[in-house]
Amino acid sequence: MAQPALTSPERIAGGRIGPLHVRSLRDGLGVAGLLFAGYLFAVAAPTYQTVGFDAVAYWGVDLEHPYRSVAGDLGAFPYTPVAARLFAPTGLIDWIAFWWLWEGILVGTIVWLGWRRALLVLAFPPVAVELYHGNVHLLIAAAVALGLRYPAAWAFVLLTKVTPGIGLVWFAVRREWRNLAVALGVTVALVMVSLVVDGRLWIEWLNEAIVPAAGRPLGQPSIPIPLAIRLPAALIVVIWGALTDRRWALPVAVTLALPIMWFAGLSILVAIPAIQRPELSGQPDPAAVPAAATTATSAAAGR
Repeated sequence: MAQPALTSPERIAGGRIGPLHVRSLRDGLGVAGLLFAGYLFAVAAPTYQTVGFDAVAYWGVDLEHPYRSVAGDLGAFPYTPVAARLFAPTGLIDWIAFWWLWEGILVGTIVWLGWRRALLVLAFPPVAVELYHGNVHLLIAAAVALGLRYPAAWAFVLLTKVTPGIGLVWFAVRREWRNLAVALGVTVALVMVSLVVDGRLWIEWLNEAIVPAAGRPLGQPSIPIPLAIRLPAALIVVIWGALTDRRWALPVAVTLALPIMWFAGLSILVAIPAIQRPELSGQPDPAAVPAAATTATSAAAGR
């Protein structure tokens, strides 16, 4: 006599993974992430007084001399003059107001990236560290997630961290020339305007932010893998991902290509679940194809 199929509870009782296990693991990770974030803000912040370490740079941009400090120092702003011009107005409000505004933007980005699973995004430790320091990695994650459908979003990546722009090789490998042209065109247009308005700052950016940082030890802990190793690896990953249609490889390549591999930089990886969403894939939603075909057939039959 055939044995009846095991029900879900029986599968769980027999040591097999079931929906309850997955849900429990998800909820447990979410709680752990919240506890870690709580520790950073409630314990680490008053002890080490480094909360907002990176955000200070965005708030205190001085367009007269934005590159006085080198990457790793408090208040260092290593991004292009386009980004400097973008952040300069934030100095018109006080630090506390800016901090809460900036944190609100980052939390909103987490919610958008994770959608119904935003708690799981927060459970990823680098995300909590990113919230603590207030860098732009989460915004880069959002730009990468948007970039397949709205390639102009890549301008933010290219004009901040620069080297993660290697992700644009995705479009070249897949011969998506229009998307590549839009991404590069928007970036070049912004750079050209900036050269006219802030030409002096581009020279300062190269001489005071980029060149000194290249041969200087960092004053902050980071993942000690040189960019000279990570950048070729990123190129291989993005080419492989583009050839095999693995969209998740794109955020991985962008993360590998960061100029400095801060621990918080790993938060870019939370773009992986977002980039899989049909509305951001840059491709038609498969569920919408039959409906469109039915509509076209009905219209043809009515002629």
